[in-house]
Amino acid sequence: MATPISADRLVAALRAEGVRVVERPGWRTHNRNHKGPWGPVNGVMIHHTVTTGTANTVSICERGYEGLPGPLCHGVIAKDGTVHLVGYGRANHAGRGDGDVLRAVVAERALPKANEADTDGNTHFYGFECENLGDGRDSWPKAQLDAIERAAAALCRVHGWSAASVIGHREWQPGKVDPKGFTMEWLRDRVAVRLKSKPSAGSSIDGSSADASTYVVKSGNSLAGIGTKLGIRWELIAQANKITAPYVIKPGQKLAIPAKTTGGAYTPPPFPNGLAPGRSSPSAKGLQQALKDTGWLEPSVPLADIYGPQTQQAVAAFNRKHNLFTTRRPSDPAIGRRGWDLLHRLAYGN
Repeated sequence: MATPISADRLVAALRAEGVRVVERPGWRTHNRNHKGPWGPVNGVMIHHTVTTGTANTVSICERGYEGLPGPLCHGVIAKDGTVHLVGYGRANHAGRGDGDVLRAVVAERALPKANEADTDGNTHFYGFECENLGDGRDSWPKAQLDAIERAAAALCRVHGWSAASVIGHREWQPGKVDPKGFTMEWLRDRVAVRLKSKPSAGSSIDGSSADASTYVVKSGNSLAGIGTKLGIRWELIAQANKITAPYVIKPGQKLAIPAKTTGGAYTPPPFPNGLAPGRSSPSAKGLQQALKDTGWLEPSVPLADIYGPQTQQAVAAFNRKHNLFTTRRPSDPAIGRRGWDLLHRLAYGN
């Protein structure tokens, strides 16, 4: 039995265990705490999503759907092993399950068969939804299974729990089948082995460690894409390497990867000249990425040099929210210097 750790400590624990983390905008305060208690926490629950496509899966788990509002978990574990944090606090993932199972988890002993639904699990469990159709045919890539193991171990380690505190949704609630495709006994064995040693950040991305100090740019890479892979804000990578607008990188280029916590005040990049509605500018991509990372622009909108209608609508909404207008129009689609600085501080500041 334990008090839930802070959101910052969760991120630190996951990264110490070698997990690639993507923090969705606003995830730290996205929860269902107004509907019931969050904590004491007693374990980690693993689910599968019955969805395909990482962007679609993350969106569903973040927002929920009619009759079941989001967040539907704390983290979504994608096929590539990235953990997308979508909420923190009480989440709609566990539902009501068997109190006898909860007591067994608390005592860290063998689980009885779930045959009742008399206890609120959303109070007592951290939840990870894993991207998988759950039909027994959809594959579980090695990177994803490794991330599930590491994420579960990270929370067990920080709370001082054994692997017996990791359970599947099917072990908690009668009639559930998730996760399907591997056994929970197999996962608990892997977590138990991991907990016998110190945390290891040994996962590899494109030949670079998740905690590596350098990254070699591959063909097709962008700063935003590299930042997503490594779980680091791309603006910080740009600053560390003195890369300015239009933020061009080349295959073979070695990038210094800064620590995931800078320890200092964040300085927004210089306001780019020539960035205006309807114009084409490489800096438009940086603006669009910052709008995405603060939740003003849909993740599915492709990055482009053109400062087009979708970007203009997002900027106009941002300006209205923060009373920032470069003209007297009530819905100003132009980003000014003050708005640029505020947007980047909200997206990437400490």
